[in-house]
Amino acid sequence: MKINESIYPYNIEARKLPVHLTGIGGTEWQEHIIRPDGYYWHQILFSEEGDGVLKYDNIAVKIEEGDFFFLPTGYPHEYYSDNEKWDVKWIAFDGYATNHILSLMNMTKPTIIKPYDADTLQSIFAKMLAVQKSDKLHCDFICSGLVYEYIIEFNRHMTDRESRMRSDRSRLIIPVLNYIDENFKHDFSLTVLAEIAGISPQHLCRVFKEAMNMRPGEYLTKKRLQESRRLLRISDLSVAEIASLSGFSDPGYFSTVFKKHEGITPAEYKKVHGSR
Repeated sequence: MKINESIYPYNIEARKLPVHLTGIGGTEWQEHIIRPDGYYWHQILFSEEGDGVLKYDNIAVKIEEGDFFFLPTGYPHEYYSDNEKWDVKWIAFDGYATNHILSLMNMTKPTIIKPYDADTLQSIFAKMLAVQKSDKLHCDFICSGLVYEYIIEFNRHMTDRESRMRSDRSRLIIPVLNYIDENFKHDFSLTVLAEIAGISPQHLCRVFKEAMNMRPGEYLTKKRLQESRRLLRISDLSVAEIASLSGFSDPGYFSTVFKKHEGITPAEYKKVHGSR
């Protein structure tokens, strides 16, 4: 669907709706857009033909043909064609309930999706564009419902993508978690863990942090501290022995780490929680 026009509804009453369309359009020759203060309204854009680049938060992301991307209002961004021609369709929307709805859907920052089935999104877009031209009396109210449907459909694909990403992360880190759980008493490198996952150490750190909200080294330390607390409670072993059995080669370092996490020294912990 080739279009080279922009429509900005002007019905003042429509602005009282919880969600309403503020603009819709497209161009086969997308110009370079730079918005250091973001845009007036929320936007969802569709890369129908050609490629582009989206910049935000000091990163540059490739926008490929078939991608949709969401830009929240007031969020600094920049986008431009990656070659001579970039056909982009867009809608802009606002409304007194819009921010709350987007927050509930976790749509608070720029998001890029590649729908496995874009037909529904394109159909809703076509309906909004058509009704803006064919029914001047009711178009803004009809489009209110269509915008809401469009947001939901975008979010559905976004959620599916995130679920697949979580599944991919789990597939990568579960063998790593199992290895740490079984070998925390011994020393091993990050490279060993990366080889188990089949990815680079840098990639492992990023994926692990996304899934566990901590780095592999932090998880290893937590496992060792867990074991040390257990031994301090049930055994009469010395602090140095417990440190060694928990995977800490240096008793002094063990005591420092233990106090940092528990607020007391291992000896104090043993005195309070040890078996009597």
